[in-house]
Amino acid sequence: MKKIFNPDRKDWKKILERPTQTVAAIEETVNTVFKEVQEGGDKVLDKYTQKFDGVALESILVVPSEIQEAKNLVSDQLKGAINLAKSNIELFHKAQQTNRVTVETQPGVQCWQEKRPIQKVGLYIPGGTAPLFSTILMLAVPATIAGCQEIVLCTPPNKEGKVNPAILYTALLCGVTKIFKVGGIQAIAGMTFGTESIPQVYKIFGPGNQYVTVAKQIATKYRVAIDMPAGPSELLVVADDTANASFVASDLLSQAEHGIDSQVILVSTSKASIEAVELEVEKQIDALPRKEIAQKAIDNSKLIYVEDDQTAIDLINAYGPEHFIVCMANEDFYIENTMNAGSVFIGNYTPESAGDYASGTNHTLPTNGYAKQYSGVNLDSFTKSMTFQKISEAGIKEIGNAIEIMADAEGLQAHKNAVTLRLNSLK
Repeated sequence: MKKIFNPDRKDWKKILERPTQTVAAIEETVNTVFKEVQEGGDKVLDKYTQKFDGVALESILVVPSEIQEAKNLVSDQLKGAINLAKSNIELFHKAQQTNRVTVETQPGVQCWQEKRPIQKVGLYIPGGTAPLFSTILMLAVPATIAGCQEIVLCTPPNKEGKVNPAILYTALLCGVTKIFKVGGIQAIAGMTFGTESIPQVYKIFGPGNQYVTVAKQIATKYRVAIDMPAGPSELLVVADDTANASFVASDLLSQAEHGIDSQVILVSTSKASIEAVELEVEKQIDALPRKEIAQKAIDNSKLIYVEDDQTAIDLINAYGPEHFIVCMANEDFYIENTMNAGSVFIGNYTPESAGDYASGTNHTLPTNGYAKQYSGVNLDSFTKSMTFQKISEAGIKEIGNAIEIMADAEGLQAHKNAVTLRLNSLK
């Protein structure tokens, strides 16, 4: 990890760059796949599954017998863990439900807002080097609570043409309606346009590599919404001498093992803490089965020393981390002043892994600095806020003249007439 001491503010942008390709570098590939899938449907999906996943499938749809087989392959211990996590995630997301908001803005003028579910949603679940069945919990649970009618899941198959049993078990548990063995750009394209097998959806959710991230952004050009730009994982830890160095190192490595394009950063007001964490990273990384992946991510990561809390929080807000761990004596200062972060983890005994799996919060979060303007996935991500209004005879008399004056000032005579006719009818 590269150590940086008291960086000048003018250099922060360069120091905090993510190790990712630009959209332009990937967009041409994505557009090519999108065009082929739009024109060729399932045949093109099969071609890319053979090319990228190395398997020819008779059908991309997962059938009930495969789900039953997977259910029997998942250990009782793992089922218990998944069920505990599901319970906590349900509890947290059900608490986000809101009632109808009703206001009488003028006598006889009733306005209200209600939530309606997005009818058709698509979930993308990475399967590559780590089958993220936990992401199904984070997406399908709130989708079910919201009342989405169709929940489509796409995930890449392995070389045998199978899907990880834990993915299928969790999908069954959480109310997914259809599961397809399709990954990468072609999966996003399939859900965007619809094919002979995959239904077209209205909104696509889920993390993925840089190609999947760009594919989701391209999908928005075809009137399909997305949750957020969610690309390679990242973590920033702020720590001082009150932090447990071994804990901090384990958190940094927990994100580094996601992929070679992941990034982890330690910001500290203690040089001793930086040295201790660096030693712990070197010690712990050797024991990881995914050491090679984690090491490449660590090579892209940084240890940054700053002299005071204000400088630290300014730098953190400039970065806008996906995951942000606070292990500081003055933790309240950081909680109150954090403006840009996907999810915040506070104290020595709050590992980022808790949010990834079982605390109840959602782990589908904005990356690449998008935490400055995007929220992580929550219950509202699966709903739309619709407004309603009902105006009585008394109500139109209250606001009618104001509408006429404003419409006339904008030169929109038909708008004015729509009110004038009603007012005249009441004379």
